[in-house]
Amino acid sequence: MDKKLKIIIIIQAFVVVFLLGILLGMNIQKKRMIDNGNSIEDTSLTTDNVEDVVNETKDHEQNTDDSNDVDVDNIEDSSKEEGVSQATETTNHVTVERDVDYGAMDVPEPTTDDWLFVEGNKIVDKDGKEVWLTGINWFGYNTGTNTFDGLWAGDMNTSVQEIANHGFNVIRVPFSAELILQWSRGEYPQANFNQATNDYLVGMDSLQIFEYFLGQARANGLKVIIDIHSAETNASGHMINLWYTEKISRDDYLFALSWMSDRYKNDDTIIAYDLKNEPHGKHYEGDAGAIWNDSTKDNNWKYVAELAADAVLSKNPNVLVLVEGIEIYPKDIKKNGDYASQNEDDYFYNWWGGNLRGVADYPVDLGEYQNKLIYSPHDYGPTVYAQPWFEGDFTYESLMEDCWYDNWLYIHEEEIAPLLIGEWGGFMKEPNLEWMTYMRQLIGEYKLHHTFWCFNANSGDTGGMVLDDFTTWDEEKYAFVKEVLWNDGEHFIGLDHEIPLGINGISLGEYY
Repeated sequence: MDKKLKIIIIIQAFVVVFLLGILLGMNIQKKRMIDNGNSIEDTSLTTDNVEDVVNETKDHEQNTDDSNDVDVDNIEDSSKEEGVSQATETTNHVTVERDVDYGAMDVPEPTTDDWLFVEGNKIVDKDGKEVWLTGINWFGYNTGTNTFDGLWAGDMNTSVQEIANHGFNVIRVPFSAELILQWSRGEYPQANFNQATNDYLVGMDSLQIFEYFLGQARANGLKVIIDIHSAETNASGHMINLWYTEKISRDDYLFALSWMSDRYKNDDTIIAYDLKNEPHGKHYEGDAGAIWNDSTKDNNWKYVAELAADAVLSKNPNVLVLVEGIEIYPKDIKKNGDYASQNEDDYFYNWWGGNLRGVADYPVDLGEYQNKLIYSPHDYGPTVYAQPWFEGDFTYESLMEDCWYDNWLYIHEEEIAPLLIGEWGGFMKEPNLEWMTYMRQLIGEYKLHHTFWCFNANSGDTGGMVLDDFTTWDEEKYAFVKEVLWNDGEHFIGLDHEIPLGINGISLGEYY
């Protein structure tokens, strides 16, 4: 063989072996990264994966397809063409990176092209493209802090960026109606925060700090839901049954909603208003408890919710409105429609804000704005309260039968309106973890919108997504919730058409 030809063959063989060595090394390194937990390779939002997690904590097999005769397969198959379904059936390879150079982001001007709409049981953008709201709660404007709780330890810029970087695309912000009324009168109660950590907030009043937050949320591709959490400013204000008190009247409450809606009508950073957090009241509380019927009584939440929606939509017809449930509903609405019975056995009970049985008999009517209505139940596990449906060995199927379906899931199933689970969460311990796993399974299978409770470390009965320093994330809890954050397999998906969601996400325009 020609000597030159031999040399050429030897060189080619060397190159081939060299390249194969590189490829082999890359595969070994990739495996090491996965084994060491440096790359998140979990399968996201598939029934089998959720059941694997459940079976690690409870030794029985889950079968969700025939619970309460809900045909999950048909629901999912009917939406295979939709972007949300395609995204959530994709393996989740999103790696969460942190920004090491925190600081204020450049704030873009407000826009008005990200408003959302309702079609059946889905939420869509201006072009009819389906979206999935997967967010978190951050309270404080309701408690007397007069800004976000936790700024006594953490930094606002860091917190907002980290929420976006971790893939939550919306923040539900609880308020008191009282604080908003004070703002409307030009009164600004002192905002309590660490002035060294948040020195850039020094000199701002509580309203200015909120609007600074809005700008940073916008810059990070985040959207916001305003939640009237309580009538009066009080960390325990949510314990009050109704949307009014002796101090804050029903009309005061309605004006607070109207004032906020009017002020931010040209800023689609705020995409929705949760009209009132957890209306409730038991069978023996009479007019002091929330009811749901066809009356015009001040304690009829169905009636007042329509008034509240009008207060919002008359100022800004583009935002969504969220209507929560109540606590009780008559078993025989024809005989006990006035809630006159004092017999506990005559009522269905659920979590505060979680009983939406009344929608079947008396749906909320928003007239021309019906395409802005979302129902928003809350649901919790046994560490918050030992409800009857947690007795014994509860399962996904038993929860569906004893609680979820008849109280609110039927609204989604019958395509009456979309559902947004406004609060769910808790401690990562049994038996709560088992309930959380089932709830995550439900959210994933039905693609239910949700805002996890909560970011705050100071939530006594649930804990938070961050630890006491309001900076360190609870990685176990986050990894759990991450499975139901909207993603395309490689990136989290935001709700802004132009601005990406943090450093690990994309914009809605990029996705579609």
